[in-house]
Amino acid sequence: MVPESLLREALRAVIDPEIGLDIVTLGLVYEITVAEGGHVSIRLTMTTRGCPMEGLITRQVHQTLSTVPGVQEVHLEVVWEPAWSPERIEPQGRKLLRI
Repeated sequence: MVPESLLREALRAVIDPEIGLDIVTLGLVYEITVAEGGHVSIRLTMTTRGCPMEGLITRQVHQTLSTVPGVQEVHLEVVWEPAWSPERIEPQGRKLLRI
C-alpha cells in the first residue's frame, strides 16, 4: 500500500499559481485515504469558492498522484466545509507570505 506521507509529499509539487505556494503548505489538503489496490481518495478545498484556479489545481493533483508508484486510481473531492482560512497555512508558508 502507498504511504499517505508519500502522497502528501508528492502534492507539494502542486502550486496554487495565485499565491505561489503548494497546496499542502497552504492547508488545502484536508484528507488522503489509501485503499487496497492503489485507490487513493483525497479531500481538498480552495482558498475561495469559485476559485478560478480550481480546474488547474485539480488536474495537477490527478496528474501528480497518478505518477506515484502504486497508485492505480485517484478520486478527488473538493469540499467547502470546514471553510479554508489563512490559519491553515503551515508555519514556513506564513513566514514566506509574511503573515
